[in-house]
Amino acid sequence: MRLLLVEDDEILGEGLAEGLKMEGYAVDWLTNGKLADEALKLNSYELIVLDLNLPDMEGLDILKALRTRKDETPVMVLTAKDTVPDRVEGLDSGADDFVIKPFELDEVCARLRALARRNEGRSVPNIEYKGIVLDPAAHQVTWNDEKVDLSQKEFEILSFLMSNIGKVISRARLEESLYSWDSDVESNTVEVHIHHLRKKLDSSIIRTVRGVGYIIDED
Repeated sequence: MRLLLVEDDEILGEGLAEGLKMEGYAVDWLTNGKLADEALKLNSYELIVLDLNLPDMEGLDILKALRTRKDETPVMVLTAKDTVPDRVEGLDSGADDFVIKPFELDEVCARLRALARRNEGRSVPNIEYKGIVLDPAAHQVTWNDEKVDLSQKEFEILSFLMSNIGKVISRARLEESLYSWDSDVESNTVEVHIHHLRKKLDSSIIRTVRGVGYIIDED
């Protein structure tokens, strides 16, 4: 899952970026408000973690511009301000959640998972399909009650496809979701991961739509 982190504090930003990467997120980290605004115009993200006090462009202005463009990407705001007027202004500007500094990484990750569920229209934590149960919090997959060992990228691809059952997802969209700017991606990387998933699960679960992408069909 690709995530944009906008935080100008170098120590906090670096620590949060590394922690989120360890949780499986593909993280693009920016420290400048205007650059973040441009990045959001040019790239697609599943989640945004946004500080409010930024150089060149305030976080609230980035948020308002995002919503003006009808971009509904879930936004978690990081702030040291914990007053009711600050929270009201942020929520009215389009924020989906607030985390008050200082914070614990575990709480941030739990809140991000909740935002992702809400954005996907799910109320339950696990995703289930034909005997496959995917647990985003534990990064675990079982098939017919047997644990399936997946690599991080295999897990993320399966999670993305299971969250979009009935929709064809292009290879480019999968790559965009899986890899940050600083990642080296070989031309057949997604195909290799899909091949491994088919070997570890039922080979018919993921269907190739030739020339378009991949789909997990609805029941």
